[in-house]
Amino acid sequence: MTRIFHLSTLWLLGAGLAGAASAPPPNWGNWPQWGAQADGTYLNPVVPGDYSDLDCIRAGSDYYAISSTFQFSPGVVILHSKDLVSWSILGHVVSDLNQIGPDLDWTRMNRYGKGVWAGAIRYHDGKFWVFFGTPDEGYFMSTAANPAGPWAPLHPVLKGGGWDDCCPFWDDDGRGYLVGSNFRDGYKIHLWQLTPDGRDLVADSDHVIHQSKGSEANKLYKFNGLYYHLFSEVKAEGRAVMMERSANIFGPYTESRQLNHAEKAAMEPNQGGIVQTEAGRWYFFTHHGTGAWEGRCASLLPVTWVDGWPIIGQVGADGIGRMVWSGPLPLTGLTVVSPQSSDEFNETTLPPQWEWNYQPRAGMWSLTERPGFLRLHAFKPLRPDDLMAAGDTLTQRVMRTTANTVSLALDLGGMMPGQVAGLCHFAKDNSTLAVRQTGSVRMVEFTHAKKVTSGPVVTGGKIWLRSTWGSDGRSQYAYSLDGAAWVPFGESYQLAWGSYRGDHIGIFTFNNEGEAGYVDADWFHYDYAGPAGPP
Repeated sequence: MTRIFHLSTLWLLGAGLAGAASAPPPNWGNWPQWGAQADGTYLNPVVPGDYSDLDCIRAGSDYYAISSTFQFSPGVVILHSKDLVSWSILGHVVSDLNQIGPDLDWTRMNRYGKGVWAGAIRYHDGKFWVFFGTPDEGYFMSTAANPAGPWAPLHPVLKGGGWDDCCPFWDDDGRGYLVGSNFRDGYKIHLWQLTPDGRDLVADSDHVIHQSKGSEANKLYKFNGLYYHLFSEVKAEGRAVMMERSANIFGPYTESRQLNHAEKAAMEPNQGGIVQTEAGRWYFFTHHGTGAWEGRCASLLPVTWVDGWPIIGQVGADGIGRMVWSGPLPLTGLTVVSPQSSDEFNETTLPPQWEWNYQPRAGMWSLTERPGFLRLHAFKPLRPDDLMAAGDTLTQRVMRTTANTVSLALDLGGMMPGQVAGLCHFAKDNSTLAVRQTGSVRMVEFTHAKKVTSGPVVTGGKIWLRSTWGSDGRSQYAYSLDGAAWVPFGESYQLAWGSYRGDHIGIFTFNNEGEAGYVDADWFHYDYAGPAGPP
């Protein structure tokens, strides 16, 4: 279910909101409020979760954004909004990561920090188009009549390693082009013409149009008859958004402009998409490129056109933009939504907030074997007692808000000797609160940094597990044997950034001894503080 917050119920911290919010938080992550506010403004970040490598378009009165998903399946998450501030999860482009390569399968699990990197979404010729790159396999594309899917099977556009951050572009005459960086060749940015069907590169059309330190995050636009190439590069101040323009799509791009300052205190907002509203206002929907434990969260920055250049954020005396922490809502009068989280497992398909850690093993999970429950079957991990090598782990992103509580209800009746099942966090490292069965005995167990803390014996057939954290990302696990009384267990755990990802929370099971046992999840409840504070 999409999380819905009615503006009439939202509270504010005090007067002078717009002025006070223009300054950055005293410390990164210190945002008691975020997103849409009751006074007709919004606060950044608009999505305080791990939506990295963003691109955004408008199609009619709807906005669609895509985000990188790395090793998680399904791949390339799609977001939807009516106002660029309130976003829900619409679906995914890649249903089977084996279309990319075997290392993204549960049999190998060999692409942490790799897999699906940045891409771009466009609407052309009555279809939605998504192009993206993987650092080892190359560029891929897919199309759909409906952004919610189904999406066509992936088509490889360019095979080989070293390519990232691609974007298609169709000119007024219908000709298509693709721009992308080669980070293994000095970050040279290449431009190709696409074949008429938009699926392949025209042979011998390759042109290098730019090269600078770390130049990537490519987008192509056409404004007032000129071609604009958006990218980011690494300067002394950090990674900043740049733009160059030309009267010819292949260049030379002799005019250039820095669009914003890197602003490391604001975690370098630097990769996203420029979009115009129906009312004519311009915005840049972007991630913050320096990752923290929540990942690379998303903000919405106003765009001001200055001398024919779209300056991002508040235009400074030097003509370069700076981070903006608040602004008027692009569209008012809408019900506020935010990314979905909780699940009762009453449907026959998983809702779109869920992503498996790697492509899961077919037939080893089900929503129909026991209606109303998610059943996870246990099998051997690639390495004993290693969550990061366990092929049956279902996850979703966490949020950096003032209050977060995840609760999971498990039926243990199907567990077998050697099986472990429970709740987990992972990114840089991992932690679990689980039940381990040894012989016929089941015990509560907390693990972190390869340290195992054993708890009481579980004699009943059910257990409830919980993790809570706040803006500081300090997670505390707890368990309940009756669903009412909660017992904190294990050390307080700092959520962490790793492999280009923020923390994920998940449900998992594996069996070190073989393919035996299952666990049934009755429900998963994730409640987090809404845009203007606690719901």
